[in-house]
Amino acid sequence: MKKGYFIVLEGPDGSGKTTVTNIICDRLMTEGFEIVHTREPGGIGIAEEIRNIILDPKNTTMDPRTEALLYAASRRQHLVEKVIPAKEAGRIVICERFVYSSLAYQGYGRGLGFDDILKINDFAIGDAYPDMTIYLDIDEEEGLKRIADRSFKDRLDSESLGFHHLVNEGYREVLRRFKDTKVIDASKSVDEVVEEALKLIKDLIND
Repeated sequence: MKKGYFIVLEGPDGSGKTTVTNIICDRLMTEGFEIVHTREPGGIGIAEEIRNIILDPKNTTMDPRTEALLYAASRRQHLVEKVIPAKEAGRIVICERFVYSSLAYQGYGRGLGFDDILKINDFAIGDAYPDMTIYLDIDEEEGLKRIADRSFKDRLDSESLGFHHLVNEGYREVLRRFKDTKVIDASKSVDEVVEEALKLIKDLIND
């Protein structure tokens, strides 16, 4: 049986994750690769319901620890129901967001602590870490400018500038600790970012 892979695209709001991931998945599928495109939080029924709770702008009273635990619960269900079976079947799973987002948003943005959030997520995912994580790096101000015109802002999009600044600090800590992360300058054109990401993915799966 051919080998499966689990590949994650990470980055702060406005880095272009969804746009880039959509194009990458379409390109790889046209080339004959078996691709499973998914996202966090969400990807399967239970996890999508948790996503709706987490991101609903009305849920302003949600405690930060509740938020962190909901993300971890969604992640676990997504892994066991979708990601792990697809990888074991020899498919290439490409996911928007994973543990790094929790480390940045809840660990730093919510002030819960990097190491505590890492422990929660280590429990949630076991040994199911990605084969590769690609980080789309964007200047904080540029990223926020990109999301400013969105017609709908979820609960996290609507947070203060201070919160988003802390999230970016969190991602810097992620990159310091996880040095095998592949970093792409997301201020480049979409085509350039896509080509760089595709090269990294193909180098992995053709190795």
